[in-house]
Amino acid sequence: MKIAIISDIHGNLEALKTALIDMKNRKVDKIFCLGDIVEKGCHGEECVKLVRENCEVVVQGNCDVDIDPSVYKISKHNIPVELMQKRANWNNESLSEESKKYLLNLPFSYEFYMSGSLVRLFHAHPEKKTGVIINEDSYDAKYKMFEPSPNTVSQKVADVVIYGHLHAPFMNKMYNKTLINVGSVGNSFNVVRDDKKDSNVLETTAVQYLILDGEFGSQEYNASFSFEFVRIPYDIDKELQDLEQNIEPEAYEKELREGRYRNMTKILEKKQELDKENL
Repeated sequence: MKIAIISDIHGNLEALKTALIDMKNRKVDKIFCLGDIVEKGCHGEECVKLVRENCEVVVQGNCDVDIDPSVYKISKHNIPVELMQKRANWNNESLSEESKKYLLNLPFSYEFYMSGSLVRLFHAHPEKKTGVIINEDSYDAKYKMFEPSPNTVSQKVADVVIYGHLHAPFMNKMYNKTLINVGSVGNSFNVVRDDKKDSNVLETTAVQYLILDGEFGSQEYNASFSFEFVRIPYDIDKELQDLEQNIEPEAYEKELREGRYRNMTKILEKKQELDKENL
């Protein structure tokens, strides 16, 4: 069975449509979504509709609940409170009551067996929807991603963990386990950038998702299990046709066209934290 895992659509309708067409051509059997369906792009409502129609499993991302401006009391990562509230208001007003109810009631995590491995899905971290574990983190930090929490479906240690939130795909093997980030369908970027060293091919601006191929539901370790990272270009110009409706048009266009994150403060804070640990 082929299972596509998507994440971080962020209101990018053209990217989501492109992904769904590609999955159909590849004869994918099931589609699971790791959250952050809305925010950033102008088509949150349409993306929620398509996800509900096509995804068998959907877990909740941090942006799926960022629709209440009253929860923002203090500045975070040098983002002014007023801007965070403005984003929440815009997100709130762009969604129907039915879609908001759907997003607010999504589960935190999901898990299943495939070819003998316990696979656990969540948006960012087993304990919270905003945790950040990157490829450069220590093995000890990464191992905690396999451990259960009060938010996970079971209290077993997982064999395979698949998550989103980072917008950049990678896979690590450790302790006879597999840790995978699926990247982003609609808002891909790479924080390791250098104008002199960057490839001429802007691969980070493409649709990104993952395909699992194995025996779904089997707890017996007697079948193949493979992981395929997929990267597909899409029509960015078409997605940006209604850019004037976006409350942060320049930042959104830069992310889509260049694959550069609009707020590097959070990334730099994480890097400083890792540098201290490695001293």
